Amino acid sequence: MDDQHDMNRDAGAVPYPRRRVVRFVLKALARIAFALVGRLEVTGRDNIPAAGPVILVANHFHFADPVALLVLPRRQVEFIGGFRFVNAPWIVRFIPHLWGYFPAFRGGYSRSTLRSALGVLEQGGIVALFPEGGSWAATLRPGRPGAAYLAVESQVRVVPVGLDGFTGLFRERRPRLRIVIGRPIGPFAISPDPAARRAGIDAVTGEIMRAVAALIPPAGRGVYSDDPAVREAAEAVAAFPFEQDGMRGM
Repeated sequence: MDDQHDMNRDAGAVPYPRRRVVRFVLKALARIAFALVGRLEVTGRDNIPAAGPVILVANHFHFADPVALLVLPRRQVEFIGGFRFVNAPWIVRFIPHLWGYFPAFRGGYSRSTLRSALGVLEQGGIVALFPEGGSWAATLRPGRPGAAYLAVESQVRVVPVGLDGFTGLFRERRPRLRIVIGRPIGPFAISPDPAARRAGIDAVTGEIMRAVAALIPPAGRGVYSDDPAVREAAEAVAAFPFEQDGMRGM
């Protein structure tokens, strides 16, 4: 409980919105880039509230997925992302640092990151994250608990987003890029009993991930698919690699 009070006390440390000029330019460039390299289609944009705090969650199959989320709303998006961009080409790794994001040390607990994200939500902002924790496969893998924890602690609703076609970027000529935005879900409540807390977070994680799975084609739903063959194929690549020796903190 003391830790939670500390998080709430310092929650407003990061102003929202911020880096207005840089982010305006990057957002404009992102829209131009998508128009040049793909055919972008967005469905359900009205499901993102025009005001008030929002948590965006999406599947993560490609290094360009964060760019897809930043162009969706008119408001700024704050991201929670891995400390290192292990699957992104070196030429684009500077972009997240220009935008500014909250780094999460994969395979560990990032208290300062969660504190900053809660502060943005308290200011009525948008926080986006990818619960899978990385883009090492093009099928949906088990969600990590960060998104559920943030949703439970903030009591902010979650907007699921399905991304499809982005794995074709730079491999196909102007692939069709589809973004499907679902209806908000939550807020979520779990048992206050510490012994039952992790089970509650896991249940919320499952609900969030199933909402995302419903927005992408069946072949990509991975471990959340109703098809046993799809689940079996996804389980072969489902292991979280950043808990291995030498990968923690990435």
